[in-house]
Amino acid sequence: MDTTIQNKVPNKSTMSEQYHIYRSGFETILSTIEYKLRDVISLPSKPTLKSRVKSFDSYYRKTLRIKPPLNQDFPLPLLTDMMGIRIICAFLEDLAVVEQQIKDNFVVKEVERKGASLSFKEFGYESVHILVEIPKELLDAAACTGFNLPQDCVCEIQIRTILQDAWAEVEHELVYKSEFSPFDLPLKRKLASINASLSLADIIFQEIRDYQNKLNREVDFRRNAFYSKADSMARDSLPMEISVSERGQQISSPYVRGTIDDMLLAAIQAHNAGEMEKAVKIYTDIIESEPVPSSVILSVILKHRGMAFFAQNKYREALNDFQQSVAYQADNFRSLYYIGIVHSVLGDNDKAIDFFNQSLSINEHQSHVYYRRALANYNLGNYVESSSDLATANSMGLADDDCRHLQDCLMRKFDMSM
Repeated sequence: MDTTIQNKVPNKSTMSEQYHIYRSGFETILSTIEYKLRDVISLPSKPTLKSRVKSFDSYYRKTLRIKPPLNQDFPLPLLTDMMGIRIICAFLEDLAVVEQQIKDNFVVKEVERKGASLSFKEFGYESVHILVEIPKELLDAAACTGFNLPQDCVCEIQIRTILQDAWAEVEHELVYKSEFSPFDLPLKRKLASINASLSLADIIFQEIRDYQNKLNREVDFRRNAFYSKADSMARDSLPMEISVSERGQQISSPYVRGTIDDMLLAAIQAHNAGEMEKAVKIYTDIIESEPVPSSVILSVILKHRGMAFFAQNKYREALNDFQQSVAYQADNFRSLYYIGIVHSVLGDNDKAIDFFNQSLSINEHQSHVYYRRALANYNLGNYVESSSDLATANSMGLADDDCRHLQDCLMRKFDMSM
């Protein structure tokens, strides 16, 4: 700190009185910073936040140990971790994202990567510790209530994975809070082994997440291509055609053949590349593999193969696969939806509506299903029902060119009937 004087540590009871006078102010500032963090941190997997103002006993022990300098404008020696917030993330990839989001929203004074310098023979938790400056508006607000803090006061934010946090908690109990630390070599090796196992688990979890992300990107592209083809064909049933832009580009990713997941990724990549015969063959290999896949897996694979058949204009084969998908998993609302799409393409709008109804009965939060039911009702001349479904789709955020065009068609029908 800028202006300091080195003093002896005051009497414990005197420090305790002073500390508890200021504790409520620390808690107010800490809760405000935590609230802001919850607002600015954005991750696919919601992190857990824990905050604490250091207990007096812990504070006193640390001041005795490190002998921090006193600030002439503040009655107590300040520690950098007086106020602490821990952000616990699911995956290793989240740590860098959270660190950057903190840097984007706070003035960062220091970043320390705990455990980064340890060798594989050593044990110790890994964690990112970030010291952030207390925002001036918080210091000013605290000063108005008589709680004056130095301008260079900081809050410590720790970022860890779930497993890093678990290890840190256990290590703290075994090593730092115990009178006797593990000195013998076998016990140290056991601790190092546990730490290494947790680190390896974090790496494996991240690899699984990376694999899932690759697969999801491929699945999203394939699904969008399926919808694009269905949309294009549905447009032909309306008086005007609407141009539609290309939807995405092929995303390739490596795989190692062997598991069903690997084969599924290979099939979807072939599907996205337009190699439909190859995709159908791999889907079929999965369906016919030994041991027989579970009903849920069969339902998923049949749905994918049906989409490949649909892309080849083999609508009867697609319909059969979608129906089998539902037979294996009755609550597969997407396969029910796809059955409705095929019936729409084949011109059987009554059957299409029936399957759209079944899909919505399982999951009512599907804006595209409401749109397609609106389109089927329009083709049957049920303009009131069509308008109602289109309004529901719009209320759920679906308002693309196809929806607007259907709305124009409905308005013309209503005008003609008046």
